[in-house]
Amino acid sequence: MFDFKFQPETYFSEETTSVLLIRISFPESTWGEQISIYAHQGQGKITYEAVDFYGSEYLLIPSSSFEPLTFDDAVYLVEGMQLHPEQEESGMQLVLDGIPEAESIFYPEMKRYFAEKRKNFGLD
Repeated sequence: MFDFKFQPETYFSEETTSVLLIRISFPESTWGEQISIYAHQGQGKITYEAVDFYGSEYLLIPSSSFEPLTFDDAVYLVEGMQLHPEQEESGMQLVLDGIPEAESIFYPEMKRYFAEKRKNFGLD
């Protein structure tokens, strides 16, 4: 059973204002995309940013928060991630094919959650 209400105390230390929050890969996608989601602290809130090798723009929900996300919200951040609509028109929609593999040092159960989900869909 997963603890969907788990919430880290913080993502940041005194020395850091940006961290790699979640690393995602899409093995079934055309190019085996890898996407990194970063958390940035500033102006009293945490903002989230997805970065890939191609410089694509992604829509994240939520795009910001005032405290670290619960595990449930972090899973939704990954599952709800979308390419910016302008990039979908360029044929980049293949980037997010399949169920991703994901891991995070802040959410220890994330790797197992997505591994089980992939297994349930016959992908591993």
